[in-house]
Amino acid sequence: MANIDIKELLDAGVHFGHLTRKWDPNMAPYIYTERNGVHIIDLYKTAAKMEEAAKALGKIAASGRKILFVATKKQAKDIVADMAASVNMPYITERWPGGMLTNFITIRKAVKKMSQIDRMKQDGSFDALSKREKLQINRQRAKLEKNLGSITEMTRLPGAIFVVDIKKEHIAVTEAQKLNIPIFAMVDTNSDPRPVDFVIPANDDASKSIDKVLSYVSESITEGLANRKANKESKEKDVATKKEATA
Repeated sequence: MANIDIKELLDAGVHFGHLTRKWDPNMAPYIYTERNGVHIIDLYKTAAKMEEAAKALGKIAASGRKILFVATKKQAKDIVADMAASVNMPYITERWPGGMLTNFITIRKAVKKMSQIDRMKQDGSFDALSKREKLQINRQRAKLEKNLGSITEMTRLPGAIFVVDIKKEHIAVTEAQKLNIPIFAMVDTNSDPRPVDFVIPANDDASKSIDKVLSYVSESITEGLANRKANKESKEKDVATKKEATA
């Protein structure tokens, strides 16, 4: 895992918080100073928290559990989608489907409906439908894809969620809390960090800041996945060697 360069965080604007009048007092430990009516985040604390969060995420990835990334705000969604896809993790970048975690069985039913439509198209039964029925099913499939596309491979609840902007994604945070799912998040000075297990104090509005934090986090996840693969291959090799020895 690479060392965090404070200057790079500075250049990406990670230190810019919100207007002082919009602050949440619970973010006080992470604030360095105030400048022109804007709170400035202590980047040394940000770096320490990024490192702590990255290590924990790497361990979750190495265990084989999924990390669900959540960011529906315009300046974050494309960054999150690309980054999560690069490490083969699920993500929500459109509207958060209510009950996504707390009513996971219903969400899985919707995913199965998508799979059912796909099978109809493969086995030819879709072609036997009327033009109107085809149109309705295609619309239904497109809607499901938009809302649930990236979580089709998520067969069980995630091992953790990573959130950009906990104020905007408060429903996701509440659902994860109810189920004791660890919450990792970029938390700006206008938010209450108390519900978050791994707080990364950072500017959650600027795309450069979001990209910088997520790039570092994704490196750690990649390492965790690589360690998992190496351990798996090592075990398989040991089993094969033992079989040869007893043959």
